[in-house]
Amino acid sequence: MTTKVKKHQDPALAQARREQVLTAAADCFRRRGYHGAGMAEISKTAGMSPGHIYNYFDGKEAIIAGIIEQNMADLFSLLAGFAECDGDLVQAMVDGADYGVEKNLDPAYAALQLEMLSEAARNDKVATLLRHADDSMRAQLKLLLAGPQGSLRTLPDFEVDARIELLASVYNGLLVRAVLHPQLDRQQLLQALRPWLRQLLAA
Repeated sequence: MTTKVKKHQDPALAQARREQVLTAAADCFRRRGYHGAGMAEISKTAGMSPGHIYNYFDGKEAIIAGIIEQNMADLFSLLAGFAECDGDLVQAMVDGADYGVEKNLDPAYAALQLEMLSEAARNDKVATLLRHADDSMRAQLKLLLAGPQGSLRTLPDFEVDARIELLASVYNGLLVRAVLHPQLDRQQLLQALRPWLRQLLAA
């Protein structure tokens, strides 16, 4: 639903063009906001004509959906890596905190995510896209943590759900801290975060 592909086009080329548009749109949304960034500016930034972009996306909401899909693919890849680890799942996720902190405190990433959340507050379609992504994230985390090999498998559902909400709240909150406190000491934050994560992720 998020993309349109011309007939007889090389799939690899089509994917490259879609990623080109998504990268350009993300840059425009960060700089100008969702409403300030028109398709003309996105096409100029992408080095493509507006008509060419419409071969791949119906409009800005479809582009937002594409950006969300990219984010979810990155997250699911990270969770799959945790699931396939040979050692302690909790330790693997604690070690992975470095990646989550660095990513969510990155000014460019945080600006884009907050812009999408801002748009979701007044745009039901964007809100639905983000809520579906959040549903998928929580479901995948629950499968990982409460599945047959999960560290929380002995806990009741409501407890697992509450811990996942806390985990999501911390990482989502880092997006705000990236704006309000850009000089935040990441290493000091991680030193405090790791023991808390270890306790949160253990039954």
